[in-house]
Amino acid sequence: MTDVSNPSRRSLLAGLATLTLAPGIVLMAPQPAGAAATAGKRWGLLIDTTKCSSGCDACVQACGAEHGWSDPTHGRPDQAPKWVRKVDVKDPASGKTASLPVMCQHCAKPPCVDVCPTGASFKRSDGIVLVDRHICIGCRYCMMACPFKARSFVHEEVANQRPGTPRGNGTVEGCTLCVTRVDAGKLPVCVDACAGTGKGAILFGDLNDPNSVISRRVREVAPARLRADLRLDTGVHYQGL
Repeated sequence: MTDVSNPSRRSLLAGLATLTLAPGIVLMAPQPAGAAATAGKRWGLLIDTTKCSSGCDACVQACGAEHGWSDPTHGRPDQAPKWVRKVDVKDPASGKTASLPVMCQHCAKPPCVDVCPTGASFKRSDGIVLVDRHICIGCRYCMMACPFKARSFVHEEVANQRPGTPRGNGTVEGCTLCVTRVDAGKLPVCVDACAGTGKGAILFGDLNDPNSVISRRVREVAPARLRADLRLDTGVHYQGL
């Protein structure tokens, strides 16, 4: 498993302004020099599905705009990136319905990391799960291993890349929890976008801090986790399921 807390590796990645692997594949360094994960923290999300409506996709649109994955898919909607998607679910026993965003669950025990043959899939010391596009070979083992279908393969050349969001044809990508924003002390864009609608259904914070707002709320509402039976210790919690 790749460890970005290692100073030498972090310096190497930060020092690469751009790297051309092959024609049409130009990748950028994933974080600026000096940025580092904060050991001891566990960043996560608490999503209140009782405030999330089926017709709202503000979080999806904001994520696509921020990271540049909402560009046209050349007529192949089946190949569209899925960093975050809205899902409507129904309990067959009670008939209760809910709408919720599904993205990388930033597992403490990520199966994508376990199956990656190159170490491109890795977990930072603060719990954020990422893909190092510089060493991703596009084998897509991580996509098959992810029980949440939270990763996508880039089939086409990428244009108009966003600063801080490395993308490249032939690599795998998924929700980064807006890592560059988090490292800069900001909130993920999905959180800001949801707040902008007035719903405030997404809460972000440090799950390891017992006094943080998200930790207190988790204790109060005892939220559910997707595929809790797999015991992956996901960093995304869902209230109201």
